[in-house]
Amino acid sequence: MPLSDTLARVDADLAAGRLPVARQRLRGLVSSFPNDLMLRRRLAEVYRLYGEPAEAGRWMYLEEDRDAAETSAFEARYGTPVQRMRALAWQGGESLARTAFAGEQLASVRAACSDAMGHSVDWDAVPSGEKEVGERSPFADFLAGAGCLVAILAFLAIWVNGVVALLN
Repeated sequence: MPLSDTLARVDADLAAGRLPVARQRLRGLVSSFPNDLMLRRRLAEVYRLYGEPAEAGRWMYLEEDRDAAETSAFEARYGTPVQRMRALAWQGGESLARTAFAGEQLASVRAACSDAMGHSVDWDAVPSGEKEVGERSPFADFLAGAGCLVAILAFLAIWVNGVVALLN
């Protein structure tokens, strides 16, 4: 469905008070057109109607006329640079931003994420978390091993109990 038709449906949904449907359509459009600032602005407006300042701040983060309280709510909800970079859901480089402010914001978030990760990251390969894939803490390894050991011991106990009951 063309962009204009979907936006017309969004307008009709909003006029009819169908906020969840309008929000879902806009989320789909932003997913399909992640670099369209107008779609991000429209989605932020819907989140304002929901009373969700963090999500409104998320989708207005690249706009110069953004609300400071919404921006703070977004930054509080997505507390790390990696989380913010993932939440912004941008694709391609900062050069695709249509305004200088958006480009600066994207560059700032990417640089902060690169610093946090300890290596350069880009918008096409946003890290999934604070650590590289494959890195685990020793405590997590211990817990996983202990969990497996407990499961094996429980299985053996049940099996032995069954054999004893069978022989009696």
